[in-house]
Amino acid sequence: MSYHIDKSSAQSAYLQLYQHLRNDIVAGVYAHGSRLPSKRQLAEDTGVSLVTVEHAYAILCDEGYLESRERSGYFVAYRAGDCFPGTAADRSHVEPEPHSAGGEFPFSVLARTMRRVLSDYGESLLVKSPNNGCAALRQAIGDYLARSRGIRVKSAQIVIGSGAEYLYGLIVQLLGRERIYAVEDPSYDKIRRVYRANGVTVEPLRLGVDGVRTDELRCTAATVLHVTPFRSFPSGVTASAGKRVEYIRWASERGGYIVEDDFDSEFSLSSKAEDTVFSLEPEHSVIYLNTFSKTVAPSIRVGYMVLPPSLLDAFERSVGFYSCTVPLFEQYVLAELLRSGDFERHLNRVRRKRRKQ
Repeated sequence: MSYHIDKSSAQSAYLQLYQHLRNDIVAGVYAHGSRLPSKRQLAEDTGVSLVTVEHAYAILCDEGYLESRERSGYFVAYRAGDCFPGTAADRSHVEPEPHSAGGEFPFSVLARTMRRVLSDYGESLLVKSPNNGCAALRQAIGDYLARSRGIRVKSAQIVIGSGAEYLYGLIVQLLGRERIYAVEDPSYDKIRRVYRANGVTVEPLRLGVDGVRTDELRCTAATVLHVTPFRSFPSGVTASAGKRVEYIRWASERGGYIVEDDFDSEFSLSSKAEDTVFSLEPEHSVIYLNTFSKTVAPSIRVGYMVLPPSLLDAFERSVGFYSCTVPLFEQYVLAELLRSGDFERHLNRVRRKRRKQ
């Protein structure tokens, strides 16, 4: 085994080692059930400390790539397909959950990250955030979306706000109150209540087995369609690939827009995460939204939306003057969770736990 650990890199040595090992396990260099080198041997081979190796092995065990056997060492527990196992039939039996906590993010990791941010940024945390959110968080979200959801955008397209409800209000001011806003029926009740509180007409469209019914889309006078394509609450309906394309065609034919609420998609158990509507039409008609309230904690009132390039100028003119509603401290904490890999390791833990239920 010959792994190069770059000690001058900004990335920690244990994360470099973890990535080398994980890549070899996934590639089949270490077959299922095979034994990995001892901690002491690996430390000598790579020129790192024993603590570094222990940390890397601990993460791999936590994520299900390895298992530790007392007095025997570390063995590969990963099988091909373990990352996102499951089928459409499996998903149909998962009970949908309301917009609430469910990720059980480890407090120790969150506390450690908060301490690091306080130490690293100091008094600079007291300055005012840029209106659309700090550059570090917007860049980290952009990198994460490219890795996990097939969404490739510039950080200038990302807007940070204090939760989805706040962002709904910005969308109304951006697209206009004169439009009719269609929502799924049934849907999470607060969505329509927030839209109505912002002075717009809301029209419910009935759901079928694979998304909003085609006859409902044809008959509505709405020009904005708010959908939750993955496991809509409370129905649990996930829009099919064909239905997502139909949404895009619907918006194109009437010069309309789609608000894609991607809530809870990170905890999908499918073998391949469903394509987002935004990734299918990233230029003109889709606004993508997500939050950290479910994946980290409900007290983390931080959401973000991704605007298509065609709306950037209009956004700056109409609502770009608003100050960001999220303190810099929380933004830097989330940026660090995304950059360090702690956020995605947490998602893997939750997926693995749900697969066993």
